Amino acid sequence: MDRLEEELRVALARKEPGAGFAERVAARRVVAFPMPRWAMAAAATILLGIGSGLAYRQHEGEVAKEKVMKAMRITAVKLNRIQAHVREVRQ
Repeated sequence: MDRLEEELRVALARKEPGAGFAERVAARRVVAFPMPRWAMAAAATILLGIGSGLAYRQHEGEVAKEKVMKAMRITAVKLNRIQAHVREVRQ
């Protein structure tokens, strides 16, 4: 084994935790900012409301796009009729 592999083996070898390790870990698990359940429910409700509002806005945009496209098709048909009539009159 070369030197690097030996250093890695030593560094990554299993070691027993020091005294008081479990207590230190348990102390860290306490949430610094405990959030009551009602606050989490309120936050979830707000996020759902925002999400559904964005989905509705996207739907409205798609409906508006379809209306514009329909108006463009109607306009194109009418312009073609007018151009055909102008061509007939010129002849």
